[in-house]
Amino acid sequence: MSDRSFKPIRSLTGRVRRRTPAAPGAPLAVERTQDRVSMVDSAIYVAGDRVDSPATLADTFRSLSEHDDAVAWIGLYRPDQHELGELAEEFDLHELAVEDAIVAHQRPKLERYDETLFVVLRAAHYVDSREEVEFGEVHLFVGPDFVITVRHSESPDLSAVRRRLESNPDLLALGPEAILYAILDRIVDGYLPVVAGLENDIDEIETEVFGSDPQVSRRIYELTREVIEFQRATRPLATVLRNLSAGFAKYGTDEELQRYLRDVEDHLTQVIEQVDGFRQLLRDILTVNATLVAQRQNEEMRALSEASIEQNDDVKRISAWAAILFAPTLVGTVYGMNFDHMPELHWAGGYPFALVLMLMVSVTLWAVFKFRRWI
Repeated sequence: MSDRSFKPIRSLTGRVRRRTPAAPGAPLAVERTQDRVSMVDSAIYVAGDRVDSPATLADTFRSLSEHDDAVAWIGLYRPDQHELGELAEEFDLHELAVEDAIVAHQRPKLERYDETLFVVLRAAHYVDSREEVEFGEVHLFVGPDFVITVRHSESPDLSAVRRRLESNPDLLALGPEAILYAILDRIVDGYLPVVAGLENDIDEIETEVFGSDPQVSRRIYELTREVIEFQRATRPLATVLRNLSAGFAKYGTDEELQRYLRDVEDHLTQVIEQVDGFRQLLRDILTVNATLVAQRQNEEMRALSEASIEQNDDVKRISAWAAILFAPTLVGTVYGMNFDHMPELHWAGGYPFALVLMLMVSVTLWAVFKFRRWI
């Protein structure tokens, strides 16, 4: 193994890492530990070209020491504490950053630990079939001559980022910052289909609101929750990019790379503004929906009240005519009794009197009900 001559590589970290190469023939300590399948890909780049594809972490460390001015990009998928421990020992990673990378479930952030940047990013993917936004998480350790990516979900697709960079050696030759930029660009570009999906859902909700869909309130609530979660992924990322921009002059970042990062920041700003508008729009839609629901309830109550009043009038009419018809029936029933000792039975004027009495009672009742507007 030849000694590696170290040339200072300046980065956003502002530090120069000098790794002491292993003595020729001396085995690396990490070789005693079997690498897990969590290492998705590992590559050594020199001047933007891929010069080696180590199969294990031990081979990666050895190859990085053998090549001059090399950059290692190690991609991991849900590594365990032991595997990250090996990387922490080799690259002097801070224990707090390693702990965050293992636990995950972090908000986007940027932290500096001596010569290493620790970056947490959240990717987003819109699932049209379920009308939901799925979120992924990736952690990056960016040093002067290495980048370690730790994914805790299927997205983002870093293999596509790697292919893009390898097809552009001039960009990749800018060092670890170029890898960080490419990942940032990929994640922010992935936000655009999510914005389009949310916008389409909001358009559908507006139609449902004015179409009196009873399930629209639930959908508004669920979509608002998706938008809030999306804000938690995008808004802190703006702070990450601002902090990176603040270090351009101090750490001598390449001017072309500065333009690329500013372009990513511009795209992210547009996304944030659109998402903020979505949240306000959903709030307004919810207000409009509540108003329309209240109006429909008022109309239903009015219709019920009118039906009740009309029913009351019908009951009054029926009751009035029932009373009018009941009076003659009562008189006729009394005079229709077949008792022997009833003085009216042998009265000559009894029949005309009964008829007149029935007519008078009926007319009197009709006049009373008419006066009270029951009929």
